[in-house]
Amino acid sequence: MKRIVILISGRGSNMQAILEAGLPVEIAAVISNKPEAKGLEIAARHGIATAAVDHREHESRAHFDAALAEKIDSFQPDLVVLAGFMRILTADFVNRYQGRLINIHPALLPAFPGLDTHEKALQEGVRIHGCTVHFVTPTVDHGPIISQAAVPVLPGDTPDSLAARVLEQEHLIYPEAIRWFAEGRLVLENNRVKADVAQASASALRSPWAA
Repeated sequence: MKRIVILISGRGSNMQAILEAGLPVEIAAVISNKPEAKGLEIAARHGIATAAVDHREHESRAHFDAALAEKIDSFQPDLVVLAGFMRILTADFVNRYQGRLINIHPALLPAFPGLDTHEKALQEGVRIHGCTVHFVTPTVDHGPIISQAAVPVLPGDTPDSLAARVLEQEHLIYPEAIRWFAEGRLVLENNRVKADVAQASASALRSPWAA
């Protein structure tokens, strides 16, 4: 059974979705860069080991990443899962876990990397928005895409209403991607992910959709 470590910075709603998904994995630990993160309490209530590596106690990003990697490695994970982990990781850290470090981003990458993705989507007037699970590379919010889910942008949407619709999909596709990894269904080849999974039957997702 694959062992995973989950990294969080706050409440960790994606973490909670993963914990409650009944995945065929051993969740070895939940680690936060903030000792006060509410997600640590949620993980502890699920009987999961928790730890904190406070970035504020380290003089540089490199020193923090080294301490974080040491803590992660003490749990010997097969996969490291970023679930609302709000720190930019150094190339050394990312390369250490190449092919076994994944993230979820609230946009249809490569569109709208970085923060404030829902505000950016509304400002640009896109009709379809969504989320992406991907393997992490040293380039922020970039890397081989595992899966994506799309939602329509509705008239009258606000960043909050759009974020809520996207978050529902995040809670579905992130546990699913972890399951595929655990079952050996994902293969990285030429910077692309080949997934041995059933494909959606719909030929297209459009918004607006003409009747």
